Amino acid sequence: MTNPKEFPLQEPRRLACSRCGTEFGCDVSSNCWCAEETAKLPMPVKGEDCLCRDCLRKAAAEARSPDGAQA
Repeated sequence: MTNPKEFPLQEPRRLACSRCGTEFGCDVSSNCWCAEETAKLPMPVKGEDCLCRDCLRKAAAEARSPDGAQA
């Protein structure tokens, strides 16, 4: 059995949103803010990496729209 104290907690990754460039943190331990979002999109889309909260919500609204336009 491994001792959790042997593995220090990792700091959240600093990312830049693929769409707008806003910097944000991504916690790869599944405690990331995006896990709390109701929007679930297939990622990556066309080579994109993670999106910031605002862009994720905009992309989700576009995906829900019948014509793909922003709501």
